[in-house]
Amino acid sequence: MTSPLRLNHGQLNTDAPVMVATTTGSRDEAQQIAAALVERRLAACVQVGGPITSTYRWQGKVETGEEWVCTAKTLYYRYAAVEQTIRELHSYDEPEILVTTIEAGSKGYLRWLAAEVRSKPAN
Repeated sequence: MTSPLRLNHGQLNTDAPVMVATTTGSRDEAQQIAAALVERRLAACVQVGGPITSTYRWQGKVETGEEWVCTAKTLYYRYAAVEQTIRELHSYDEPEILVTTIEAGSKGYLRWLAAEVRSKPAN
């Protein structure tokens, strides 16, 4: 399993619940990524929000654009496959892909999340 670049030196439990966020340039692209992650059981749920306005520096220029945010709820051990799927479907040269640990949550929701991600994909 490949791991994301970690900015601290702590080890994350592979079964830890996490949120993986990315932004896209269109609602359709965001929905396509969301559907693929859920259908492949790489995420239990993906929320799509937007449009938002992002301001960033890219290739030496300050840019502003309308984007949509995808926030996938998954387990840490699925991160490599989530990242691969996002890159496969994403139109950006270098998409934003960030992982945030979930420190706490309702027991029922976290049980559901883990069960959905651990289940085998339907054929």
